[in-house]
Amino acid sequence: MIKHPNLYARALAYVIIGFSVILSTLPAQAAFETRARAAYVLDETSGTVLLAKNADVPLPPASMSKLMTLDLAFEAIADGRLKLDEKLPVSKHAMSYKGSTMFLNTSDRVKVSDLLRGIIVLSGNDACVVIAEALSPDGTEAGFARMMTERARELGMKNSHFVNSNGWPDPGQRMSVHDLAILADHIIKTFPQFYPIFSETEFRFDGRASQNIRNRNPLLRLGIGAEGMKTGHTEEAGYGLVGTVKQGDRRVILVLSGLPTAGARASEGARIANWALRQFVEKIVAKKGRVLASAPVWNGEISSVGLSAPKDVKLLVPAREAGTLTATLRYKGPLKAPIKKGTKLAELTIERKDLPAVTVPLTAATDVAEWGFGGRMKRAASLAAQRLLTEAKGLF
Repeated sequence: MIKHPNLYARALAYVIIGFSVILSTLPAQAAFETRARAAYVLDETSGTVLLAKNADVPLPPASMSKLMTLDLAFEAIADGRLKLDEKLPVSKHAMSYKGSTMFLNTSDRVKVSDLLRGIIVLSGNDACVVIAEALSPDGTEAGFARMMTERARELGMKNSHFVNSNGWPDPGQRMSVHDLAILADHIIKTFPQFYPIFSETEFRFDGRASQNIRNRNPLLRLGIGAEGMKTGHTEEAGYGLVGTVKQGDRRVILVLSGLPTAGARASEGARIANWALRQFVEKIVAKKGRVLASAPVWNGEISSVGLSAPKDVKLLVPAREAGTLTATLRYKGPLKAPIKKGTKLAELTIERKDLPAVTVPLTAATDVAEWGFGGRMKRAASLAAQRLLTEAKGLF
């Protein structure tokens, strides 16, 4: 892998031309500060991480861990192991949980659809256990918690471990804010049929929980495009939030943990959502097929080949970034003919202020045929003629 200075200069020029007028006269964007103990903000549409603070530290997740119970419940419904209108029994163990509940008792048999809303809207600890015991391989909540931990590993959640289904305080119940964002993204993409439930602001179950009928998500009533997903609070964990907000084509997932009050959770969630949606914009930095650079070709009918993006390169960039985007072109050389149009030949790494760099492939813009015997003889004759002309000039 080599870095060609001339090609770098050309690629850089092409990227700068598109954005210098828009960005170079604007002030620099300050790094975002949050009061949360840990935070992770993901532009879900582009996959861009906008903010990461203590992102991979295992922390007590409180009720935000209910998202894993919901994920396994959604899967069971999707594959037919559970049905939405099926009624499940309530055990003494489920009934024993305090805190946020649906006020279930052992004489109840509750529809799965009601249990889902009981978990999402009411954050019912008892509802989680009913689902857990129904799906657990050994019929216990502990067995279901082991399923939760296994699913976390399957999803690439490296800093999560579960000992219960609802986030009740326990030293063994831990999740990182990064893992919570992975889980939220997975649920949105895998179970779109259930995702609208997360935006419901109220659920009245059987008239028995009048003091617990409203969704605690503080973003849902702000008119900012909030869609979900889950709050959490214990004395150890502080106040936390997994929030999703969508405006236009962009959706942002924000995860906060360790805030001191419910009011701080509400204000910080709204502040971060506003920052994520207003301070970043999507730009097409390279059009499909546009030649961004060229690379020399050995033994080809032409001496160089154009390099272009195989599809539009659309990136999230800071709206108030000072200066311009910069890019570095790398390729393995020398390139040898024949070369077919569309063949990947190089990579362009684009740097963005305060955001991760992005590397995109570049492909051959045209075919380059191998230079045949006739072509080589023609070049040799041309070089010989130039040499004779130079020698002749030296005689005078």
